[in-house]
Amino acid sequence: MFRLAIQMVGHRVTALIAVACAVFGGAALITATGVLAESGLRSHLPAGRLAGASVVVAADQEFHPPGDLALALPERRRIPAQLVGELGELPGVTAAVGDIGFPAALVDAHGRVVPASSEDPQVSGHGWSSTKLLASARVEGSAPTGSGEVAVDSATAAAAGIKPGDRVQVVVNSRPASAYRVSAVVNTPGAGVYFADKTAVGLSGLSGRVDLVGLRTAPGAEERVAAEVRTKLKGTGLQTVTGAERGDTAAPGAGASRSLLVLLAGSLSGIILLITGFVMASALAVAIGGQRRDLALMRAVGATPKQIRRLAAAQSTVVAAVAVAPGVGLGYLLAGQFRGLLADRGVIPAELPQTFSPLPALAAIVLMILAVQVSARCSAWRTSRMPATEAVAESRSEPRNPSRARTRIGVVVIVVATVMSALPLFSRTVIGATATSLAGIIGAIGLAMAGPALVRGIGGAAARATRYGGSAPTWLAMANLRAYALRNAGIVSTLAMAVVFVLTYTFTQTTVLAATAQDTSTGTLAQLRLSAPGLGGLPDGTLAAVRKTQGVRAAAPVGTTTVVWQYKQFGDPAAESGSATILTPDAAGVLDLDVRDGSLSRLTGATVAVSSDVARTRSATVGHTVNLVLGDGTRVDAKVVAVYGRGLGFGTVVLSHDLAAGHTTTALDQSLLIRTDGTAKARQNLTNLAAAGPGLTLGPANSPSTGGLKDAPPEVWINLATIVVLLVYLLLSIANKLVAATAQRRVELGALRLNGTTPRQIRAMMRREAAVTAATALTTALLLSAIPLALLGQGFLGHPWPAGPVWLLPGLALTVTVTAFLTIELPTRQALRTPPADAIRAQ
Repeated sequence: MFRLAIQMVGHRVTALIAVACAVFGGAALITATGVLAESGLRSHLPAGRLAGASVVVAADQEFHPPGDLALALPERRRIPAQLVGELGELPGVTAAVGDIGFPAALVDAHGRVVPASSEDPQVSGHGWSSTKLLASARVEGSAPTGSGEVAVDSATAAAAGIKPGDRVQVVVNSRPASAYRVSAVVNTPGAGVYFADKTAVGLSGLSGRVDLVGLRTAPGAEERVAAEVRTKLKGTGLQTVTGAERGDTAAPGAGASRSLLVLLAGSLSGIILLITGFVMASALAVAIGGQRRDLALMRAVGATPKQIRRLAAAQSTVVAAVAVAPGVGLGYLLAGQFRGLLADRGVIPAELPQTFSPLPALAAIVLMILAVQVSARCSAWRTSRMPATEAVAESRSEPRNPSRARTRIGVVVIVVATVMSALPLFSRTVIGATATSLAGIIGAIGLAMAGPALVRGIGGAAARATRYGGSAPTWLAMANLRAYALRNAGIVSTLAMAVVFVLTYTFTQTTVLAATAQDTSTGTLAQLRLSAPGLGGLPDGTLAAVRKTQGVRAAAPVGTTTVVWQYKQFGDPAAESGSATILTPDAAGVLDLDVRDGSLSRLTGATVAVSSDVARTRSATVGHTVNLVLGDGTRVDAKVVAVYGRGLGFGTVVLSHDLAAGHTTTALDQSLLIRTDGTAKARQNLTNLAAAGPGLTLGPANSPSTGGLKDAPPEVWINLATIVVLLVYLLLSIANKLVAATAQRRVELGALRLNGTTPRQIRAMMRREAAVTAATALTTALLLSAIPLALLGQGFLGHPWPAGPVWLLPGLALTVTVTAFLTIELPTRQALRTPPADAIRAQ
């Protein structure tokens, strides 16, 4: 059987090229997705300033919902300082250091903040004992010994132009800038700013708590010490890490980055598997369809149905085995490029490495071989089950009437997709918008099933209309569409899939982006925003100073954090992580969240406000109590005091300032929103205020945004890049499928030429077929996309059309038309070079 399969592959290379391309692209996409997922699960940041610690003890920066993936907690979760002494007494420990991090920034002679060499200015300040955690640190100078001395790392010293013995202004943890003497320069870039240990504790306000504990051990004692520490801390919830995992404890946000990779890979995997399976099945349907005569003859000479299906699967597997290896290799390269895009857009830290292992390759190989086996057996099912004589008789034609069951199932699938697309009318959320893109793809699958009946109907109507008034090539083209409805439906549905996929996915992204910009713009009453990004937060007294400024009508602090919402879904516990806004009771003066029940003025104590969508779906109306896990892992029960409508622009949860206090990495306000009387004088007064304070930055409350792609956040660009990659895969697969389908018509074209049809008439016939194919694909794609996109626009923007680039539809129409014409015209010209008698004899 295997030898026969190899021989058949040699005689059907053209048809099986489409299968090879489908396998090649599918393996690349699946491997790339697997690499991203594995990197999210297994990669770790470099140890950095903790490289000198053999063992690190820190709090678990993840929330572990039952039966689900861990959710990252990006706010620093601190641990008792008494552990430093207890762990330092363990045998084999040579040094135990309690590391703390707090905002600290240098100010140069011109009053400008010196860019911190550490990535996060919120935790750039440390106690001097933390230098023991550095690997081979070289110190120029001496340790700071008093409250007026400081040490800095070499990169910061170079940026500030200072050396040991110089004096420098330092802003620490919201305090006014003070003069410090530089006692030392630590020749380790990115280490931060160091103070005397007692001074650091006082400046940080973290008495009795530390960020983590680093242990240095005697040579060869690392594993033994780590085991003893784990035994000692069992049941406390604290983590004991060594090796590559140390870097994650220095930056809690790294866990959020890794979780994002897992979520991103998970969201991409569904659509990638769906499209890959669709393309694979279509390519194999064309390849196996071209072999129906061979398979029918084998049935006539005694082959069993099972042998026929095994033969079809075997030859397809041979082709897949050749194509899957280079596809896997391309997948690893593609994952590297995608990771670079994520790092460039700031979605993940540039230092987060990519993890490579054979697991994604093995998964891609297994999935592709399995898909090939199933698709090939399904494609050969009809021929293998038919009586031998009937199979031979039908090998040169298609079934006269499309399967009624298949048509009905296709119609039902399209109806289900249409019903699904109504979700944005009831849920103005990202999840609701996702239903639009899924509805388009599911509708395209329904079209593939109902397509033969549709194409047969169109071809029959067109053939009758052109029988007397049309030219011979036109009538032949329409008759071919009707006679070979199954073949043409496969081409139409694949082209329509490409159009539907790009339209629904792109317009979903741009519509959600436009709705978010609309919410933010409409809901922000303030004109200006005051922040201090280089200081790690606003200095004390900034809010009072702003409110006293002439022309200021209202000012309120605004921050963001992460919360995990625990709730019941269909009776089962569920947890969802998301961004939350932090507001004070006077936020109504600078923000209009479209409050529909309750009041933001009641945001005091353990209270929250929630968006109307989650209030409805999670029974979180005003007066109810919700269970939340704050960004540092603290569980709280908060009372809902307001329900608002602009959840897209301001998130699903708003925390009171009191509730978030003490549960963020720093206690500092991140920014102030300021509403003025609108005069130039008021803005100038605020500009002068910002210029007088080092590190203060005054800008518009909202960055100018049109809701277009140029204003898109990194996640949107990532999704659009994925769309482009998948579109290229679809177009290449479509092109190969059309080439294979056209090449298989050599006998048909030869018979027409022997009957007197000229090559020019045949080319004209094929062009008309291409035109009808492209027009049918575009029309059905628009019909499948129109309702979901109209409902999306109505639900998110208030009008029945989406937001997005106007050139997208004409560009897609041109792409589909050119693809159809070129991939039919070129193989036709090649086939016409063969004498008709030779073409028929070859079959």
